[in-house]
Amino acid sequence: MKQFVIDGKTISLYPGGEKNSSIVYLNTCAGEDGQVYQALQDNGCRDVTLAAISGLEWHHDMAPWEVSPVSEKDIPCTAGADDYLRLLTEKIVPEVEGELAEAALWRGLAGYSLAGLFAFYALYRTDSFSRVASVSGSLWFPGFQEYVFSHEMRRKPDRLYLSLGDRECRTRHPYLKTVQKRTEQIAAFCRSRDMNMILQMNPGNHFQNSVQRTAAGIAWLAGTKE
Repeated sequence: MKQFVIDGKTISLYPGGEKNSSIVYLNTCAGEDGQVYQALQDNGCRDVTLAAISGLEWHHDMAPWEVSPVSEKDIPCTAGADDYLRLLTEKIVPEVEGELAEAALWRGLAGYSLAGLFAFYALYRTDSFSRVASVSGSLWFPGFQEYVFSHEMRRKPDRLYLSLGDRECRTRHPYLKTVQKRTEQIAAFCRSRDMNMILQMNPGNHFQNSVQRTAAGIAWLAGTKE
């Protein structure tokens, strides 16, 4: 594993087993990248190079637009996704891939929770990623479903993975309780566009098995788990 810093973001680069392996960029917030990489190895997904990015301003960098808190415990989202996406595509990706022995076969983007929302949103803002995993993605985000239905992706993904815990909607939170309905409707919309995609329902709430769920999403992108 090699680690370096670009504009305050820490990138941990875990090499794949082949010189021209694929690469997946994973935005993280809890230092789970090493566990995700190990889970990929344990499950036979050894040819994916993992570029994990930490040091993110989570509710800024991952948020496509502003959302005010709906309770005293909530944190406002402050619309930094477009700026961070430019940093990712214009500086982080070129520097990371300059470290590879050969060009990657394909480039993916993955994330959990708000980072899953960001990964899906990125499809509408850049054509840099051909495969995307939105794992327990925050597709409840106000206005996001409407955005998906009214905008065109910059690039139709070769593979699109969505997942959700089957208890995530069991909450009184006015936004979070809509997550399953909105995720299912977005998945149906993507299917109607003939995308190669899957919606995986997992047992448990939002906070269960995040490492395993993330690894499963990346493995599906790689075609090692169907």
